[in-house]
Amino acid sequence: MPTRRVHHLAAATAAATTALTTALAALGAASPAHAAGAVHVVQPGESIQQAVDAARPGDTVQLLPGTYRGSVRIATAGLTLRGSGPLSVITPGDTADGSAGDTACATAGHGLCVVGSDDRPLDGITVEALAVTGFRKNGINASATTGMTVRATHVHDNGQQGISQEKSTRAVIIGNESSRNGQSGVFLANTVDSEGGAIDTDGTVVSGNLLADNRIGVTVRRLRDLSVEANEIHGNCGGVFIVGDEGVPRAGALTVARNEVVANNKYCPPNPRLDAIQGTGILLTGAEDTTVTENEVRDNVGASPMSGGIVLFRSVVGVANARNLVTGNHAVGNGPADLVDADTGTTNSFARNHCAVSAPAGHC
Repeated sequence: MPTRRVHHLAAATAAATTALTTALAALGAASPAHAAGAVHVVQPGESIQQAVDAARPGDTVQLLPGTYRGSVRIATAGLTLRGSGPLSVITPGDTADGSAGDTACATAGHGLCVVGSDDRPLDGITVEALAVTGFRKNGINASATTGMTVRATHVHDNGQQGISQEKSTRAVIIGNESSRNGQSGVFLANTVDSEGGAIDTDGTVVSGNLLADNRIGVTVRRLRDLSVEANEIHGNCGGVFIVGDEGVPRAGALTVARNEVVANNKYCPPNPRLDAIQGTGILLTGAEDTTVTENEVRDNVGASPMSGGIVLFRSVVGVANARNLVTGNHAVGNGPADLVDADTGTTNSFARNHCAVSAPAGHC
């Protein structure tokens, strides 16, 4: 049973900082391209994109407080885009020169696009201390990156994902608030528009974030070697979704630990691939070799087939979960049960959890 609970985002900061330090240590020393460079200061009414385009690897684009209209595309390695906190706001609209910012990013409907290529991932990007809101699709959309940090951002009221990454490795997503987005607060995937086996993230960390009032707090789809830890997740339709399928390698080798997952009881209607979602705390579907441990999971209640505190559920293609360990969690007040094994897999384990009701009985 856990000995400590994370009750507020501030209370998660120490754990998040530890996770960040560990993750950065694992990345090793910064390359010369990432050494401190010039600072490009942008004021409200000026173009962020122009400053980003003028920057060199290792430079910082610093936003002063204010509203900045238009989408922004980053394709320069080692760049830092830093605001002055949530009062530095990127939102849709025309820039001072009458454009919508970066054309490709704006046309796609995203706010901030960070773009590498499959054969040359974009290395060492940092996005921190700013807000991204009101975009038709994703607030922060990253593809083919490595070592990207998203820290202390407020990403809210976007049409699809708040913070999204695909085909990326070694990410650190820490201390953000992602809320009221149409899909996930944080969405991580191998690819967003095609099938395929899971990719290894080489230790991506999602830690110390506040994820509230989205469809799903955190979605991890077809990935391996990743941790979701010490986040505060509440008021979504579902809290944490670990999603795999028949692709090889399978999704898994993940850790979901020390999160506070409370009252994720919004109702989200079904779509062509998934039943309605309501009252799901932590869900594993089609995953393997994943550890769910020391989480506070309570008051997640709903009438969906996936409802419950910690739920093992069959994948949409019928692949069973395998060799997952659910241990040392505090799961109470969830319905229809605190622990739910609704899968056909026989190699999953439940041990030393503090809970009142399990389905089937015997897991508490």
